[in-house]
Amino acid sequence: MLFLYRFKNTLFLSFLICISCGNSGKINADTSQVSAAETLLKETEPIIVAANRTEEYLPLLAGKSVGIVANQTSVIFNENGYTHLVDSLLQLNIDIKKVFSPEHGFRGKADAGEKVESGTDEETGLPIVSLYGKNRKPSAEQLAGLDVVVFDIQDVGTRFYTYIATLQLIMEACAENNIPVLVLDRPNPNAHYVDGPTMKKEHSGFLGMNEIPLVYGMSIGEYANMINEEGWLEGGRKCDLTVIPLENWTHERIYQIPIRPSPNLPNDVSINLYPSLGLFEGTNVNAGRGTEFQFQRYGASFMDSTAYSFSYVPEPNFGSKYPKEEGKKCYGKDLSNTPRINEVSLQWILDAYKNTLVKSKFFLTDGFTKHAGTPELQKQIESGLTEAEIKASWQPELEKFKKIRAKYLMYE
Repeated sequence: MLFLYRFKNTLFLSFLICISCGNSGKINADTSQVSAAETLLKETEPIIVAANRTEEYLPLLAGKSVGIVANQTSVIFNENGYTHLVDSLLQLNIDIKKVFSPEHGFRGKADAGEKVESGTDEETGLPIVSLYGKNRKPSAEQLAGLDVVVFDIQDVGTRFYTYIATLQLIMEACAENNIPVLVLDRPNPNAHYVDGPTMKKEHSGFLGMNEIPLVYGMSIGEYANMINEEGWLEGGRKCDLTVIPLENWTHERIYQIPIRPSPNLPNDVSINLYPSLGLFEGTNVNAGRGTEFQFQRYGASFMDSTAYSFSYVPEPNFGSKYPKEEGKKCYGKDLSNTPRINEVSLQWILDAYKNTLVKSKFFLTDGFTKHAGTPELQKQIESGLTEAEIKASWQPELEKFKKIRAKYLMYE
């Protein structure tokens, strides 16, 4: 069946090339025409995540003691849906010794910021080492006995989404202990643009470890290569890194994540709006936590009720035990029908600040700086700058980053 599928696609590609040449009798395309046809064909084929490309990485795991950094998104897709990577590799007789879990835990059920305890996975009996509890970087003791560490987690391409920080600390620890790292690449649903304020070194931390924009436009595999080659690991070390690439994906191609990557990103709209509405995490404004429309709305009880026709009341729910403004009527906007955007939009945070009755209630200064990566954005909002003026100030650093980024792009 696989041969037949590829044979049909080869015929289709030949047909496209003929059309592009305006020649129905023979194939005589120049390189640009062939490239255009191949790109069109790629856009019609299913995206194959690296975890599914077992023929590429199983030889690298055979006969070795393996550690895996994983959560609920670490799956291999099949005709019946999907199976977890850990379960699949165990069935293939790969010797998995332990699982390292990031924020939200191995099964993805913990709240944002909630500590995750180490323990034992009930389904596999494997020991789980939390990287969002007592320590966020694995110790030499926790890595002892491992021959290789596999990293496979779905990212959403936003600097303050903590999985890329976990990736960097894994790479750093493995570099220090001479353990190779294997990254199984997955698409970034926000890879179609680069935008936002750039992290200032003096404010770096777990919500942004490097001087990169809020939205960096790279797959997690591309970003791993950037971390390694730009000397961002502690002491300038380099990790023994292998990235298994995706098939049939481009940065512009829309990718719908089939499993929510964390409790409060339930759908494509929330993921697309997350870089923009995530800035509310550094304020007292609720961004939909405590509702079923997380990162698809915003509001607060201290905002001007006469400025809005929409309101809601946050209550504790899955992924948000203690939402901001719990039990209070929040006035704001419903963004659940917002078309896909390709920028970090400041219109909503500017609107919320404008309509906050007591301005001193708005910002959580330390938290906002950590999310924005710089104290400048808060100052710009407070001083009344327009969105255009604020975004113009980002451009020099964005252009600088894009030049660095270009060296590590693996996909069109």
